[in-house]
Amino acid sequence: MGREWYKGDTDIARLNTGRMGIWHAFCVTGCRRIWIPIYQCDSIRETFEKKGVELCFYHQDKNFNPIDLKAKDDDAVLVVNYYGIMSSERMAELTKPYRHAIVDCAQAFFCKPVEGALTVYSCRKFVGAPDGCYVVGKDAHKFVDDYPQCYSSDTAAFLLMRIEYGCEGKGYEARGLNEHRIDAEDCMKMSKLTRTLMDAEDYAHNQQKRKENFAYAHQLLGDINKIDPTRYMDDETIPMVYPLVVEDDALIKRLFEAKHFQGHWWSYICDEQPKDSFEHWISRYVIPITIDQRYGKEELDYLANIIKQ
Repeated sequence: MGREWYKGDTDIARLNTGRMGIWHAFCVTGCRRIWIPIYQCDSIRETFEKKGVELCFYHQDKNFNPIDLKAKDDDAVLVVNYYGIMSSERMAELTKPYRHAIVDCAQAFFCKPVEGALTVYSCRKFVGAPDGCYVVGKDAHKFVDDYPQCYSSDTAAFLLMRIEYGCEGKGYEARGLNEHRIDAEDCMKMSKLTRTLMDAEDYAHNQQKRKENFAYAHQLLGDINKIDPTRYMDDETIPMVYPLVVEDDALIKRLFEAKHFQGHWWSYICDEQPKDSFEHWISRYVIPITIDQRYGKEELDYLANIIKQ
């Protein structure tokens, strides 16, 4: 015990979900309007719409650079560390022009907090936890005492079920109950269960396996990948997934048949954005290949063979 990655009580907030972490960070900035990327989970947009916040959207180019972001000094700006493949230095460069920057590191748990910004981390994407989020940065602890306590044990059984039943059937149904709870919750303090799990994680093993698996996946698939996922990485970058972009609409079905249950992210964007936009292209074709500590060379070899057939 005592391993919690983000420690302390000042300039840190422990909350229930990443989307609420971003909302909380926005409240801390004191801004009334926020710019968010079009390429983003719809739960973020929906959260701000429910709260009645004025939203502005910006596009990105194929290198994930903003191309029409025109924030004023009293606007908040959300930038995203996609797939966890961007270094802390890269995120610092992206936030530099903006006075009230929020860094979405839901996919980059180990990316160092960006100085002068509020950085938001999701627990469950990197650790076997039912929910949870950290917000790190100046005054991040503000307002936390006003939030109710989250209780996650009632819907956390899926973590045990997937060990015995796998990700299908009962495990999938139980996870759905947890997702439904998360979708319905407002901003809350992190549950005691989640904090206990975060305090017991073997982070060194987690990091090492992800780095090894990412490097091996890139060795196997880099030659067919339409993006260079290593472009903004450094030695300290710990990715969440290996983002593979192959212009083959049938590939996701073949992976599902092989019981690789990682679908496309944010497919709703394809219905909203023109076909010649970067956002439509990346949403349509990117497949996030799992590289967490449950995987090794054997599993990645198996997936690579299916992909390359």
